[in-house]
Amino acid sequence: MWQQNYTPIADSLVASSLVAAIPIFVLLYLLGVARKPAWMAALSGLAAAAVVAVAAYGMPVEKLLGSAAYGAAFGLFPIGWVVFVAILLYRLTVETGKFEVVKDSVGSLTDDRRLQALLIAFAFGAFIEGAAGFGTPVAVAAAMLTGLGFSPFYAASLCMLANTAPVAFGSIGTPVLTLAGITQLPLGQLSAAVGRICAPVSLIVPAYLIMVMGGWKALKGVLPAAILCGVSFAGTQFLVSNFIGPQLTDILSSLASIGTLVVLFKVWKPKDTFQLAGHGPTPKHDRHHTTSELILAWTPYLLLVMLVLLWSWPDMVKQLNTVSIKFGWPGLHNQIARMPPVTKAVAPYAAEFNFNWLSATGTVCLIATILSALVLRMKLSAFARVFVNTSKQLAIPELTIASVMALAYVMNYSGATSTLGLAFAATGVTFPFFSSLLGWLGVFLTGSDTSANALFGNLQVVTADKLGLSPILMAASNSSGGVMGKMISLSSIAVAAAATGLTGPDSAKLFRSNMKHSIILASVLGLITMFYAYVMPTWVP
Repeated sequence: MWQQNYTPIADSLVASSLVAAIPIFVLLYLLGVARKPAWMAALSGLAAAAVVAVAAYGMPVEKLLGSAAYGAAFGLFPIGWVVFVAILLYRLTVETGKFEVVKDSVGSLTDDRRLQALLIAFAFGAFIEGAAGFGTPVAVAAAMLTGLGFSPFYAASLCMLANTAPVAFGSIGTPVLTLAGITQLPLGQLSAAVGRICAPVSLIVPAYLIMVMGGWKALKGVLPAAILCGVSFAGTQFLVSNFIGPQLTDILSSLASIGTLVVLFKVWKPKDTFQLAGHGPTPKHDRHHTTSELILAWTPYLLLVMLVLLWSWPDMVKQLNTVSIKFGWPGLHNQIARMPPVTKAVAPYAAEFNFNWLSATGTVCLIATILSALVLRMKLSAFARVFVNTSKQLAIPELTIASVMALAYVMNYSGATSTLGLAFAATGVTFPFFSSLLGWLGVFLTGSDTSANALFGNLQVVTADKLGLSPILMAASNSSGGVMGKMISLSSIAVAAAATGLTGPDSAKLFRSNMKHSIILASVLGLITMFYAYVMPTWVP
């Protein structure tokens, strides 16, 4: 059994940490400075991790190959699987024209700019984040606001700021599912912890969004809407993440928020009018849809909600898992020894792959997608075309996900992640604050909370164990803090620019505009984590 060594460079933690961080430096440099494509940066980071693992840590080549393959496999299933099917469902609604009906049903409810921002940028954007994620919500919501008369820059900025509260549970809970897989911590406890950290911020984001638009005066006129929007979203986010799971947290929270706003708009309107200088007038909606048309358009997502709830029922999960295939990864499972001080005693490092093909979230999404195609009377040829186009669209993103997960697993099994964790333990009592900022940095540079969790999730756990902190809280802090890096990530800016037609100079301005909000909100999350760590540790699941 090969034993990990956490100070392989001259028995020095400092020198070893610098070497251990080389793969991360390579990844972040290529993404943030050289502006290389994410897949290229991920593969280069993986290559660097392989060199460090063998040359510095003395990892046997067969263990290196096994850990890389194990990570890539986990990246493709269940993570890549749920991403593929979530996008497939979204593209199906677009292909059938039903997504236009969904957009009309949301965009025609009010002509007040502030309320449009709450409804579309925040609530509807969160719904798309939960159903699809990976840049789709910013693209869809920003394009909708631009169509309603918002300037392209303003639409992009508002949607990127709003697309923070739901990110940790995006794409049917993929970031939290990834975090559970990379850390081997209980999914339910991680989901609850992320919800408890994010809910207070979700509560204030709607009001913060309006403050950015026009200060206190603008907020004062729509305060009831901002409060109800935040309370309905944050309250549902807390309840679902704690008592159901991560898969439906965004979808149910956003639907609660949309429903609350729709009811409010029927009985209340702001007394003042709010206009934005340099913005076009709100276009009149000539398209009117019947109740049956609206129900049919929303059917795919209603089916998704119902089926995911059914799949989350414990007795159902137990039955579905009877056909799962679980096995120790060949040549890796319990073939590496984790050593003190990372563990209390020498302990074998498990590497079990669970191919839960029937109970996986991606599978239930596929069932919802197929049922939706039947309900919408989609031709088989049209469905096949959407399937092929989705496969082509996601080929590179899936490669990127697999590469990032392979990189993370190589660092974990070689001992490099543990070396970095021991180094981060030097931050002492302030680590809970910096824990959130580490997640923020990861999302800022990778553009993905899923990728940030894969990179730094286990690092958070190792550091937490060393400092006597809750591993659940620190891992959850990584995912929660990461959401505030989304609004300044290069990939998000590129998506927003493409959706609204922004030019290069405006994209740079967008980055500068969002930076201060990103830092402020990330710091708030850091303080919330500190509160849970030292003031109310019993509130941690």
